[in-house]
Amino acid sequence: MVKAVDDVSFSIESGETVGMVGESGCGKSTIGRVILNLIAPSDGQLMFEDRNIFELPRAERRALRRKMGIVFQDPYSSLNPRMNVLQIVGEPLIVHHKLKGANLRGKVVDLLGQVGLKPEQINRYPHQFSGGQRQRIGIARALALSPKFMILDEPTSALDVSVQAQVLNLIKKLQTAKNLTYLFITHDLNVVRHIADRVIVMYLGKLVEEGYVADLFKQPMHPYTRALLSANPKIDPSLRGERTLLEGDVPSPANPPPGCSFHTRCPIAVDECRKIEPELRQVSDRKVSCHLV
Repeated sequence: MVKAVDDVSFSIESGETVGMVGESGCGKSTIGRVILNLIAPSDGQLMFEDRNIFELPRAERRALRRKMGIVFQDPYSSLNPRMNVLQIVGEPLIVHHKLKGANLRGKVVDLLGQVGLKPEQINRYPHQFSGGQRQRIGIARALALSPKFMILDEPTSALDVSVQAQVLNLIKKLQTAKNLTYLFITHDLNVVRHIADRVIVMYLGKLVEEGYVADLFKQPMHPYTRALLSANPKIDPSLRGERTLLEGDVPSPANPPPGCSFHTRCPIAVDECRKIEPELRQVSDRKVSCHLV
């Protein structure tokens, strides 16, 4: 049986931004979708406001979903091309609050203003907007039900660099104004450094390191985290250290290696790493899953 995510446990405090990084296929987006119950979990629990979402009746789970939102990675495929902005942003309001007519239109206009779009754009269709504007529409849709918690699944990866900065600043501004809590999933370590309070590093469906951004960037402990940070582009040549190159490919989740999941690519692996799976344990200011730390 393939385990996309296995034995991952973490917490997010109210008003906090937690960044989640790792290679493609490591389980980041799966975690986000499981949290929102878009994918049914095979085991485990998810506590939100002291309630296990997985054990709630369908009606209660549906009501709790109003307090959560998601912004998807691709602003092109995540918006229905047959629906205009009023229909896209207004759909959650119609389904959950039964809004219609002038009340619906007024609420959508207000949401568009919050994300930097104009009222006259309300009747336009997705193909009439740029990538950055489409992502703003996606953010407005996620805000429609006034959520407390939002998952941002690589919201800037499909955008130009200059537009990325605008969207990131908007996300931070909204968090301050609305006291939002974020799980920010991304490949871009520079984005994590800019926006997150804590960072979680994933590898092959497992959590390998977790800590505060400043501490983790200054002194990464897990070999995989060190390799990720060494590959992170740096503008200042004086800050570029020795590059840690990882050999080989990520093992298949259908046939994971015994012991530490990273030992097949780890430059410092020992025999213990190949036989015994390391536990995620507290080391100083963070959690690390490595025998050698």
